[in-house]
Amino acid sequence: MKPYKIPESVLVVIYTPALEVLLIQRAGTDVGVEHWQSVTGSKDRWDEPWHETAAREVREETGIDVGDPGVQLMDWQLENVYDIWLQWRHRYAPEVTRNRERVFGLCVPNVQPVVLNPREHVRWQWLPWLAAADLCFSASNAEACLLLPRLADKGPT
Repeated sequence: MKPYKIPESVLVVIYTPALEVLLIQRAGTDVGVEHWQSVTGSKDRWDEPWHETAAREVREETGIDVGDPGVQLMDWQLENVYDIWLQWRHRYAPEVTRNRERVFGLCVPNVQPVVLNPREHVRWQWLPWLAAADLCFSASNAEACLLLPRLADKGPT
């Protein structure tokens, strides 16, 4: 049996200095439903630092290395707590119903192709920040995109 997921995750908004946002389309969604999102993912262990989770998930989901020249990972010091959707609750311990999500920004020098894990995502696109916010299926992801012009100026962590 697979171990239960840890109900602590990251949301990483990947963007350029021109505020173009990378969105990836989630695999395995209902027919006709397109779940576009930023990079997300849970901690692998309870004591995994937030920035390590963010760097790992970005690499796993897009192939982008946060250590590359010109790439800046920033902890935006924001957290969301939300109810875990019923269709995903089986991945967590039976008593777990809520998840804590830490929000990061990742500035890359320019729009670039990404390498998706086809088990998790099927398409990607770069969009202006407002268009990206409109396309996100998650309210917390849309809100992070809308905050981008204000938060993009925070320095690296």
